[in-house]
Amino acid sequence: MRNKAKQQDIGERIKNFSEVSCGYSNDQARLETERCLLCKEPLCVKGCPVGIDIPSFIRLLRENKPEEALRKIKEKNNLPAVCGRVCPQEDQCEGRCILNKKNIPINIGALERYASDYGKQSAVGSQQSAKKNNLKIAVVGSGPAGLTAAADLAKMGFLVTLFESLHSAGGVLSYGIPEFRLPKKIVAEELGYIQGLGVEIKTDILIGKTFSLNELFEKGYRAVFLGLGAGLPQFLGIPGENLDRVYSANEFLTRINLMKAYKFPEYKTPINIGKKIAVIGAGNVAFDSARCALRLGCEVSIVYRRTETEMPARIEEIENAQEEGVHLQLLTQPLRILGDDKGFVRGLECQKMKLGEPDASGRKRPLPLKDSDFVLDVDTVIVAIGQTPNPLLGKAESRIKVNPQGTIFVDENLMTSIPGVFAGGDIVTGADTVIAAMGAGKKAALAIDNYLKNQVKSAS
Repeated sequence: MRNKAKQQDIGERIKNFSEVSCGYSNDQARLETERCLLCKEPLCVKGCPVGIDIPSFIRLLRENKPEEALRKIKEKNNLPAVCGRVCPQEDQCEGRCILNKKNIPINIGALERYASDYGKQSAVGSQQSAKKNNLKIAVVGSGPAGLTAAADLAKMGFLVTLFESLHSAGGVLSYGIPEFRLPKKIVAEELGYIQGLGVEIKTDILIGKTFSLNELFEKGYRAVFLGLGAGLPQFLGIPGENLDRVYSANEFLTRINLMKAYKFPEYKTPINIGKKIAVIGAGNVAFDSARCALRLGCEVSIVYRRTETEMPARIEEIENAQEEGVHLQLLTQPLRILGDDKGFVRGLECQKMKLGEPDASGRKRPLPLKDSDFVLDVDTVIVAIGQTPNPLLGKAESRIKVNPQGTIFVDENLMTSIPGVFAGGDIVTGADTVIAAMGAGKKAALAIDNYLKNQVKSAS
């Protein structure tokens, strides 16, 4: 049986925003490391987008050396405490584990978190100071891609400045993921580590408005990395989406997380919601929204047009949500949002569905059932069906080539149509995982290093 970490009691956790998982105890971590076969040709490493030497850090934990284990992880991963909590390991490293043949892969995510939580005191203090080469690099966006690129470039010796448009750094780690999954204290500690590498973080600066890309080059930056994420919410395009108490998941989670609406009246940033909430969608963002609403005292339903089997959210998040009391309204397609005479939501008109043959996504296509319309009694609707890149920079910088989907075009080295300007993460791929964005940040850092080395060679 899989060795699961202890969780906060269900009856208590639905009343607070404290972290649900308590992480491994010393004994649990030791037992889990002993299950690892320490493969000589580990498939788990091939499943990791940033290439962590997983057997080596597990071996160090087995030897009761959490500081050395964390140091080993940080050779490849600058955000281990984050990844240990929110990375979809079941689809990546754990999904490749040889022990899947017995359906009990090593809980690599829990061990990474353990190494981060128990090894941080010594490991953070052991940062190596890279020899500076006095070449300035600008990184735009402080989400997972930007933070990773900035940290790796600093380790290479570059002088890195990271620009963030919001008042707090961290990107989606700060505004998008709830406290009960990723505490802000953990994000702050990871940011502190990256600043300790020499990265300067400047907030409240919107590149494309505060400064143009040309102005960054005029200020002496030799290359720019764009890690802007995908922050523009998508909507269904159904009637009623302009009613009061209709939120995008993006706005809802930003108000909860960054503006601390859940701490009202301590923080004077309340959020106007009713008592019965429908969250449309079934990804991690949808479940994050649902579980936040639940903690604010609401009845919550996830409205999804397929079945639980097709849900893209992590299994752990689906299980936790159901334990906490989130209702799954499956095989249900929203048709329109109904409003009252004051312009507020009063219901969600839906249609029942059945599954047909698989569509382009590989999942079974939902098909409407005749004469199956009904109305869900809700007073708030949160739309969580995905995000696309914000078009602001593309409009401000006409030289940047943008794909039809709104993503930035890059070549095989992640360089955009502007020489010296690179991009990676959700701004290039569309909405994806934290660890996938980190992988892009690592690739971009190497590409920038090679680009500048070639420039120096050409000039000499």
